[in-house]
Amino acid sequence: MAGFLTMDMSIEMPNHGNPQSLLKLLTWLSPAFPIGSFSYSSGLESAIHDGQVHDKESLADWLSDLLRLGPARNDAIFLGLTLEAGKQKGTILDLSDLALALAGSKERYLETTAQGNAFVTAAGEWNKQAASLLPVICPLPIAIGVFAAAESLEKQETQIAFLHAFVSNQVQSALRLMKLGQQNGLMVMKQMEPMILETVERISTATIDDLGSATIMADIASMRHETMPSRIFRS
Repeated sequence: MAGFLTMDMSIEMPNHGNPQSLLKLLTWLSPAFPIGSFSYSSGLESAIHDGQVHDKESLADWLSDLLRLGPARNDAIFLGLTLEAGKQKGTILDLSDLALALAGSKERYLETTAQGNAFVTAAGEWNKQAASLLPVICPLPIAIGVFAAAESLEKQETQIAFLHAFVSNQVQSALRLMKLGQQNGLMVMKQMEPMILETVERISTATIDDLGSATIMADIASMRHETMPSRIFRS
């Protein structure tokens, strides 16, 4: 028991254990935050339609690849680099341009910019000055990174919250698109927890040289979604 207590007490809370920073992240990355995240599936709708994702195992594999090798990882890196840039507007604008260039399809471009611009508007309630550092067309991870820096939020904690919100939205999309079930959705969320932590740990010292994606099927799914005759989601 003594050993357990010693190990537990050695853990330091990010940002000096400030509960207000946690509240900000919970609010900003909540499904209720008005950025319209519920209307995007990041190509998952197409993948389910084509049978690539059809049960909890294939959904978990799909999400795992996006976290370890795909655009979700890239977005978390962009968020971290933007947060570290602080108020360096030139660096922020360069990162924004690169993030837009790496959007793998027309719909991914729409997804990140529509949510990013909506985030800037909504998060302005917390910090009116942060928006002045951002471009008119702003990718979502860049917007979150700037506001997180303005509020002195901790990088890895913000990245974890960001990836958790992404996975949660994907699972919610899958629940609407296939016979998954709430319990299986919960199992997938649980399975992704260590994957999120591992991803954030691996990108802790990432630079722009570490950006890149190897999820070709996900990119194709996003492109195929553009021409689906009947769709629920915008991406």
